[in-house]
Amino acid sequence: MNPRNIRNFCVIAHIDHGKSTLADRFLERAGFILKNKGDQVLDQMDLEKERGITIKAHPIRLSYTARDGSPMVFNLIDTPGHVDFNYEVSRSIAACEGAILVVDATQGVEAQTVANVYLALNHNLTILTAINKIDLPNADVVETKREIEEIIGLDTSNAVLVSAKTGVGVDELLRAVEDTIPCPTGSADAPLKCLVFDSHFDTYKGVVVHIRVFEGTIRKGDHIRLMAVDEEFEVGEVGYFELTALVTESLTAGDVGYFAAVIRDPKSVHIGDTVTSALHPVLEPIPGYRPVLPMVFAGIYPVDANDYEGLKSSLGRLQLNDASFTYEPETSGALGFGFRCGFSGLLHLEVLTERLRREYGQEIVVTVPNVRYRIIKRNTMEEVLADSPSKFPPLGEIENIEEPFVKAQIVVPHDSIGDVMELTNKRRGTFINMSYPESRRVVLEYELPLSEIITDFFDRLKSITKGYGTLDYQIAGYRRERLSKVDVLVNGVPVDALSFVAHEDDIQRDGRSLLKRLRQHIPRQNYEVALQAAIGGKIIARENIVQLRKDVLAKCYGGDVSRKRKLLEKQREGKKRMKQIGKVSIPQEAFLSILKRDSDD
Repeated sequence: MNPRNIRNFCVIAHIDHGKSTLADRFLERAGFILKNKGDQVLDQMDLEKERGITIKAHPIRLSYTARDGSPMVFNLIDTPGHVDFNYEVSRSIAACEGAILVVDATQGVEAQTVANVYLALNHNLTILTAINKIDLPNADVVETKREIEEIIGLDTSNAVLVSAKTGVGVDELLRAVEDTIPCPTGSADAPLKCLVFDSHFDTYKGVVVHIRVFEGTIRKGDHIRLMAVDEEFEVGEVGYFELTALVTESLTAGDVGYFAAVIRDPKSVHIGDTVTSALHPVLEPIPGYRPVLPMVFAGIYPVDANDYEGLKSSLGRLQLNDASFTYEPETSGALGFGFRCGFSGLLHLEVLTERLRREYGQEIVVTVPNVRYRIIKRNTMEEVLADSPSKFPPLGEIENIEEPFVKAQIVVPHDSIGDVMELTNKRRGTFINMSYPESRRVVLEYELPLSEIITDFFDRLKSITKGYGTLDYQIAGYRRERLSKVDVLVNGVPVDALSFVAHEDDIQRDGRSLLKRLRQHIPRQNYEVALQAAIGGKIIARENIVQLRKDVLAKCYGGDVSRKRKLLEKQREGKKRMKQIGKVSIPQEAFLSILKRDSDD
């Protein structure tokens, strides 16, 4: 295909603004699905359909007829809208020349709309604006255009009005893609240069690498080099994506597709890597690809210690399919051998752990999510980065603790301002600015500790604003705060997987609250179990799990009271011995309980 007849573009928007539905209409026009029979076809995972959100970016090749009757190829990538999957968006943008910005005419510009547009502008993409859901009675096209121009700064004079649900305006949008989005540059005769923007594992083919070809041609039998790891492979299959993968003879400059080269080790493939020819390599890799930056960390452990290798293999394959996920081995005194995993956010953590259970059949325990703290050690002033409380130095060696802060942009309805500001203040937020893009909504800018928003902050925000509040954030650096590590002791034994870090003003309240929740989830034993929260050697909170009682006097129908005392004393001694040697099994619900706070009211 001549590069002048190719258009590579992605669809970006805030969550629930109609990206996947619009992609279904594109598939109808290409003849892949019947009219009005598609149901978010590109969202293929059960989790995506259940939650109604896009989790993975999905590439697909569409055949199109130009105005002059010549055949064209549209390479479309449907992207997620939630802030936790922003890395998926950045990967898609790096493989395109243009982007369709979808804005809901009933909700206007929201937090992630702005973030995704700036991401596209930073990559010099041409942006085509589509105002969606114009068929709804409360759609306000004029106000939506004004918001786009004032908040984002894009010209809306050529914005296309569409209804992804009914198909109105979709043909005009496809014509606008042909006219507005530039064709790819590059020569098919130049040395091979491809960008790796995704990958997945196939049992028979090994790692299947998703690529955008910027220069040159890749064919079956070619010897290629992955520049990041400096490893060479022979290409066994080349193809592109429609609703299923289709094998082709070659991919040339401007094409989006895949290749398989019997790559068995997932660590050989790095998202953002450059693929080139082993015989005629390029000198420099493709620049500007954003590296992975995990925000939230949690431990993942197999329920059965014998499943460790299986979990390790599953995590490696999962990372191929989601490059924003990182993992490394770690050991816990309570849970044994497992992995310390990094995620983009709490929703990302929930989705990935659910995929481990469903797609890979792993029975796992997930520990409390944490952020990465910077610790300054006393005397040496050495800096230590700790993504888990168990990695903190001893209390006496810590000079101070710094935690990551984020700059958050919160869009809320006008009548929810007071409640949202109260929530952010209780989460140690610092007010920066307030703006009114239009009379119904307010944009609040705050600086917040990342640790305060990775648990239930977003759920609370949605609850307060009746589902209309939106959140976007960026890391703003580290700040010194009065923080302490709190150890949780179960029956006198520290459980490192339950330890947490809290601000000194809230430390007793948080410790007491956690122990109350643990008491509800840890099963009762034949002896009393003490739950304690401690800072160093100082106990700051305690709860008791009442022992199970057996009526040992049931067989005594009368007789001397000394017989009853002897039985009770024997029972008491037995419970004392059990307490000394007994082990308390902590269920997964107990680890999850730390994610929930008491009401902020």
